[in-house]
Amino acid sequence: MHDAPPIWRYLPARREEIALLTSIPHTGTFVPAGIARQFSSPSVTAAMMTDWHLHELYSFLPELGIDVIHATHHRFVVDLNRPADSRPLYPGRFETTLVPTETFQGEAIWRAPPSPKEVAERVEKYHRPYHAALERRLREKVAQFGRCYLIDLHSVESRASRLHGELHEDVFLGDRDGTTCDAVLTNLVRDLFRAEQLAVSVNQPYKGGFITAHYCSVDKAQTLQIEMCQRLYMREGEPEGAAGQALFGEFRRRLERIFAAIADAVGVAHLKC
Repeated sequence: MHDAPPIWRYLPARREEIALLTSIPHTGTFVPAGIARQFSSPSVTAAMMTDWHLHELYSFLPELGIDVIHATHHRFVVDLNRPADSRPLYPGRFETTLVPTETFQGEAIWRAPPSPKEVAERVEKYHRPYHAALERRLREKVAQFGRCYLIDLHSVESRASRLHGELHEDVFLGDRDGTTCDAVLTNLVRDLFRAEQLAVSVNQPYKGGFITAHYCSVDKAQTLQIEMCQRLYMREGEPEGAAGQALFGEFRRRLERIFAAIADAVGVAHLKC
């Protein structure tokens, strides 16, 4: 039996810190045994809706002066990118919930959906600690620098799902239709990905989830979500050993160039909240 990891891990900057914080809420894979026993079938865990290996893909960020907070538990335990009160992010559109009951392909996750009491317990045990840590660090950085940018990092399979059709672009930026950060940040990130010969879409089909929508309310903070297709760094549907493959290392080097340029712009105050 594996010991449970901490709810979240914090990776501090390893060089001069800058006014940029990153969150990776869907990279976790740990599911407590008592929760795993409630899955509808073993196949649910075989293709979990995971942002595979993102904390490893972005492991270079602290070397650029960028802090990282990432999840360790799977989004099936509780989705850290959904509001704790379960209100919809996109009214009228399909979306997975605070404790998802269906996969992106419409498969049932649980033998019986968790009760409201179980959901509330998971919020207290897993959701609130992650967000307490994220908000605390964000406010500390605002106090330190007078501003802070929070970038929420995600990845997704390219195949069609109940959320969208097949994804043809590579990278999807979300600023909730221009409401969570100044256009200068969104445009900078868009242009840096395009300079790496990657196709970028803004606010379609991903506008940013709860983390993007919520933390822009912190005074002097701006938020942006980066979603990208998993095909860029791994063979989709084959996560085993992906982090050791050549494609993974090659794409990480491209990301390093992109984030080094973002860090330079933040560090010399070319971007201003």
